[in-house]
Order: sequence, then structure tokens, then C-alpha cells
Amino acid sequence: MSFSRKAVSHGGRPDPTGRRDFIIKTALVSASLSLASVPGAASQQQDATASRTHTLSGRRKLGSLEVSSVGMGVQNMNRKYETTVPYRPEMINIIRAAYDHGVTFFDTAEAYGPFECERILGESIAPFRNKVVITSKFGWNIDPETGERRPGLNSKPDHIKRAVEGSLKRLLTDRIDLLYQHRVDPEVPIEDVAGAVRDLMDQGKVLHWGLSEMGLATLRRAHAILPVTAVQNEYSMLWRGPEKEVIPACEALGIGFVPWSPLGVGFLTGAVDENTRFAQGDIRGVESRFSPENLPHNLALVRLIKQWAERKHATPAQIALAWLIAQKPWIVPIPGTTQMAHMAENRGAASVRFAPDDISELNSAINAIEIKGQRLPDFVLAFSGVEAPIKK
Repeated sequence: MSFSRKAVSHGGRPDPTGRRDFIIKTALVSASLSLASVPGAASQQQDATASRTHTLSGRRKLGSLEVSSVGMGVQNMNRKYETTVPYRPEMINIIRAAYDHGVTFFDTAEAYGPFECERILGESIAPFRNKVVITSKFGWNIDPETGERRPGLNSKPDHIKRAVEGSLKRLLTDRIDLLYQHRVDPEVPIEDVAGAVRDLMDQGKVLHWGLSEMGLATLRRAHAILPVTAVQNEYSMLWRGPEKEVIPACEALGIGFVPWSPLGVGFLTGAVDENTRFAQGDIRGVESRFSPENLPHNLALVRLIKQWAERKHATPAQIALAWLIAQKPWIVPIPGTTQMAHMAENRGAASVRFAPDDISELNSAINAIEIKGQRLPDFVLAFSGVEAPIKK
């Protein structure tokens, strides 16, 4: 059976993969033109009761930045596929309804569209801009004027400043609360990047900064120059790679963690079964963990989540999000959606409660399931874990 993100088997829920669409498209261009320059080439803090019971409070902190315990990714609201464009007024309604549901943390980037998702977010939050935290990102080689996607990455200081000026205009704001480097530029020392961001902070145009999918050495160097508020990496029950080194590093440095793709590109919601086949253009079709050979094995994780959903009177999506937030009091997932019902469902994860024994039992069960296949093709993974060059 074939399906796209707009329609999946058995009424399943579409998955927010606009972020991956952009990375794939950029990587395809870069692979043929400039990827050789990349080494290897090619998201209130829980109170004192948190130590006794894993309760998802309504708010928590990324460093000193207070946000809702579940945020919202705004990365697929202008185009899912080249022929699938969500209804813009409904996207604005969803963002505003998310705020009404208590969401105060909204994540986007110049790359999403490019530009258009920033415009949608800016228009959506205008009535309550001063009551929410918004993020955006720079780092891909995008023409700040035309939006043309060029090969590779660009974190040269002048380019960063031009990119932020454009983001501010599209977001209809005078400052970005949290600005990320979307991917590490292998040609620009992180000290130069931090210097450009510091200049923007001095001007009041940026309040906090962070990095996404960076190398650990780069994170430590960046934090030493200009304290990092948050790291944004992929993290979910399906992809637990950050647990080995990145999350411990964040804990040691006092840096918050924002998981993107917290629902495993829709897989953890139960929208996929062993007979699912992905339509041409669906990014999951090039991820080997969703191949016909690996999918039946990996669905053991979904069956586990469904068991816990019944146990906790929740949905699979809520269990997946609640599990993330229960791992650390400074983890804030940012699920994205283009459906009102799924927005309310995602926010509902904040009411799911795990006792310490629950978390221990669930973690043990997850550890017993070995996920087969990798999360992205090699030519896309080449953009993650990159170390910035040493400043000479």
C-alpha cells in the first residue's frame, strides 16, 4: 500500500517531515556540487516533586528561558510536498489554538519554505507576540533576498546577520528569543559564529542562542565563548542516539535540550503497519528503518507504546511525548502538525504522569527492542555531528 503524509493507511496521522524534506533537497544539491567540503563527506523546570514522580508540569526551563513543557514545530505548514500545500488560514488557526491550549514555545527556521513558515508564524502570533517564545535558525546557504537554495551551508558572520534581519521582518518582531545555528558550517570557526550572534544580542535582536546536530567539541567551544541555551537534535523512542553523549554534555553544561521529530516522523503514533509502503517523495521511503525488511521488526516499539497508551488512558503520541519530557526536566519536545486535533492531542501529553517505577519499566522495555536500519541516508547524515574548524 502506498501513502503520503497527507493520507496514510487506516486513517493514520500524517507526519511532520517538512524539515527532512528541506535537508534532503539541500543535501542532494550539495552532494553533486559542494558536499566534499564536509568532513566525512559526502528544543517551569520541574519542581522538587520531580525527584519522586515524573510529572509533566505546564512549564519548564531551557537554561533561563521559560517555555511550555510541550512546544510546537512550525516547519511543514506551507508545503508538505510540491503538490500538497496546507490551507494557510487553518495553519494560523492551529497556531493560535495551540497558544490557547497553553503552548508558548514555537519553533521555525528560515529554511522552512524557505521563508514562508516564518511568515505564517509571525502572522499567527502577532496578537500575543510578547507572551510566547519563538525560535528560528540560520545556517543553510539560502539567498537572504530571493530564498534560493544554494549548495551546502553558510554561517559566515555577514550572512548570519543578513539572515536574521530577514527572519525578523518575516516574523513581524524586533527580536528572536532563541536563535539556532541549523547545522555547523565546516568552513567557519564556531568562535566567529558566536561573535556574530553576540553582536546581534548586543543589538537586542537575539536573546538566546543554540546549536542543532553539532559535534560535541563544537558545542563545548561555542558554550565557552557565548553560553548556549539549548541544543536541538533529533530524539525520540525511535532514535535515542543523543543519550550516549549529547544529553550528558547538555546536563554537565546546563544546556536545555529540544528534540525535533519527537514522534519519529509519525511512526510512533501508530500511523504505520507492516504492510505500509511509502509513496514517491515521502522521505521515510529512503530511511532504511522503514524499509520492508526492517519495518515489521521495528513495529515492536509501536506495539509497546500502544500497550502503555491503554495503561495510561492516553494516545500513542502522548506516550511518546510524555516519555521524552520525563527523561529530564530540561527537555522540551516540539511536535509539528497541520491538523487541529493532533495539536490538541500533542499538548495533552502534558497531563500524562509517570511514576519512577513506570519510567524504569518502560525504559527497560524500550532498551530490549533493537531498531534495525538508520534514521537518514549517509549523504544527509553527513550534515550532523560536524565539527567547526579551529580558529587560527
